[in-house]
Amino acid sequence: MSKKVIKSVKRGKNYALKLSVLAFGVLVVALGLTVYLNVAAKEFCANSISCITDLSGQRTDETKGVYLGKKVAVPEEKPTQYALEDTQYVLGEATSNTNKRLYVDLTQQKILAFEGDKLIYDFPVSTGKWYLTPTGEFRIWTWLRYTRMSGGNKANGTYYNLPNVPYTMFFANAKVPKYRGYGIHGAYWHNNFGTPMSHGCVNMREEDVAKIYEWTFKDQSIPLVIYGTTPKPV
Repeated sequence: MSKKVIKSVKRGKNYALKLSVLAFGVLVVALGLTVYLNVAAKEFCANSISCITDLSGQRTDETKGVYLGKKVAVPEEKPTQYALEDTQYVLGEATSNTNKRLYVDLTQQKILAFEGDKLIYDFPVSTGKWYLTPTGEFRIWTWLRYTRMSGGNKANGTYYNLPNVPYTMFFANAKVPKYRGYGIHGAYWHNNFGTPMSHGCVNMREEDVAKIYEWTFKDQSIPLVIYGTTPKPV
C-alpha cells in the first residue's frame, strides 16, 4: 500500500505579521462599535450635575458661572419672597385646591397656571433650543431653592455650568425619568424669555418662577402638561 505524502503548506515570512494586523483590526472595529452603541443608547441628560449629585438646595458662594462658554455673573442672594420653609406639606399630599393644573405651551413659549377654570398665572418662558423640551404629562418630584445646572458641549460652544440656579422644580414621568434632569427654574444668564434658549429645561424670570414655585410647593398631585411645537431658531 502506498503511503500518502502530505505536503506542508509554505507560508510567507510575513504571514504571522499579517494575521496579527488582521486580528488587531477586528478588535479595533469591535471596540469602536461597542463605544458607538453605548453612546447612542445613552439618553441625553438636561442637567448632568443636579440630576445626579446636587439636590441639597443650598446656595454656594460662587460669583461666576459659564453659559455657552462665556462667563456670567451670579446675582447676589435675594431675601426669600415666600415663607416656604414654614409651610408644613408632606410630599405627595394635595393642597386644599385639587383643581390646580400647570401647562407649558411650547408653541407660544408660555407657562399657564389654572385653578379650576380660573387662570392664575401667565408668564413667558424659554424652552429647549439645543435639545427639545419633552412633551406629555408630568409631575414635579422635587423643589430646590438653589441648585447647580451643568451640561452642554465645550466642543460646539454650548457648555454651561451655572451655580445657584433659583427656584428649580424638577419634573418627570414614566417615559422621562428623574435622572434626565428636566426642570422649571429661574434663569439669570439671559433675558430673552418668550424665545427658546435652553438645553431642554423651562427657563423663567426669577420673579415669575418664584410664584410658580410657591403655588406648587411640594404638591406632587398637580399635573404639569407640556404641549405644542418649539419654534425653529430664526
